[in-house]
Amino acid sequence: MLDDEIDSSGGANGSILQLKVRLLDVSPMVWRRVVVPAAMTLKDLHGVFQVVLGWHSLHLYRFRIHAVHYGSWGLGAENPDRTLCSFNFRRSDKFVYEYDMTDYWKHEVRIDAWLEPQPRNGYPACIGGKGGCPPEECGGPAGYDEFRIEALGLDAHEDLDTMVEILDRIVLQNQPHLLDDDEIRGRLERAVERNRARFDRRAVNTRLRAGEHHVLKHQQLC
Repeated sequence: MLDDEIDSSGGANGSILQLKVRLLDVSPMVWRRVVVPAAMTLKDLHGVFQVVLGWHSLHLYRFRIHAVHYGSWGLGAENPDRTLCSFNFRRSDKFVYEYDMTDYWKHEVRIDAWLEPQPRNGYPACIGGKGGCPPEECGGPAGYDEFRIEALGLDAHEDLDTMVEILDRIVLQNQPHLLDDDEIRGRLERAVERNRARFDRRAVNTRLRAGEHHVLKHQQLC
């Protein structure tokens, strides 16, 4: 047992929850481990998940907890302003987080532990993870499989050539106007997207400290 762990049945509103969120139906595995205040609402947790997983909050979302849906009003879900501590979670309890009802990204969320807050630590925070987030609008798990096969093939080498060529002209040859060309910009964006960086915990925590999760919890376009 961790030194700062408390009763597995839950704690006071000042307690901290350690959660592991895992994106289902994709390989290699994509997961994150986060610590959040137990008094955090589901709406706030949605914003945290968007940051730590790498989504952009462009779509509707919902949580499924004890057979009840909470989330975007457009889905007819219950109000997500309910706090995590109100569910009286126990260690190893699980619930579901769904994002983008078209591509349908389904995540399993597991309660790892209830912890005592540490004065020097900031919350929320990401304390572990693995795997890069799939790109938005890629067609869900099946589309992502095709995307990865393409990214690992000969096209990956062509993408690198494309990025080097365009960046060389923009930076070294001082031609920034090239980004105004829709075709060139599109080529660059597609090449960069297929070669996205792996999960970077430091970058994720920088975004959390900047409060980006407070912005993304409100941003739902469809």
